[in-house]
Amino acid sequence: MSMRGEIISKEYNSMVFVHDKNGKEYACYADDLKNFNAGQDLTENERKHCTDISLVLGDSW
Repeated sequence: MSMRGEIISKEYNSMVFVHDKNGKEYACYADDLKNFNAGQDLTENERKHCTDISLVLGDSW
């Protein structure tokens, strides 16, 4: 594996993917969600540290 692949893999493994009650999915670094409980929605502050996947992939994904 190239160095670039190792870096990407390391970054991906440090992320979590969260679905909210409206069906949106967010990609977040686990370190940014230290107090997050699965099954709950992200707070507005937590959302600021995450990326809305629909903005990256588009609605047709």
